[in-house]
Amino acid sequence: MGKPEFGFGVHLILDGYGCDSASLQDISKIYNFLDNCPSQMDMTKIMPPYVFKYNGVVPEDWGVSGFVLIAESHISIHTFPDKQYLSVDMFSCKPFDTEIAVKTIKGYFDIKKYEAKVLDRGQEFPNTIRESAQVVRMDRMLRQRH
Repeated sequence: MGKPEFGFGVHLILDGYGCDSASLQDISKIYNFLDNCPSQMDMTKIMPPYVFKYNGVVPEDWGVSGFVLIAESHISIHTFPDKQYLSVDMFSCKPFDTEIAVKTIKGYFDIKKYEAKVLDRGQEFPNTIRESAQVVRMDRMLRQRH
């Protein structure tokens, strides 16, 4: 997948329901997911994952959260084992196959039902010097008219 002339990146937002509760509380499993996912998506991990257990004010809102920074941006996860729910954000300035990412996440956490949204972030972000110069020229021309 080549990078288009404009656009900063792809942001996958996934909400999973009916997940395997044991997987959602398994810190090692979540760490391994964050550790392996970047290479599976052809992304560049720049630090080890950070994963921790969270105990909320409301007892059933406890869970595990984690993230990994990648050269292209980040991957994060928040789980709620008592509610069999998870949320995953995968944002990359490098194009990636969101369908493969969804399949990977579904398989890892035995998701029964999910909602996924894909956002194209920074749609006017110029990816080349030539395109950047053109954006600046157009902006200057528009300012001169007002």
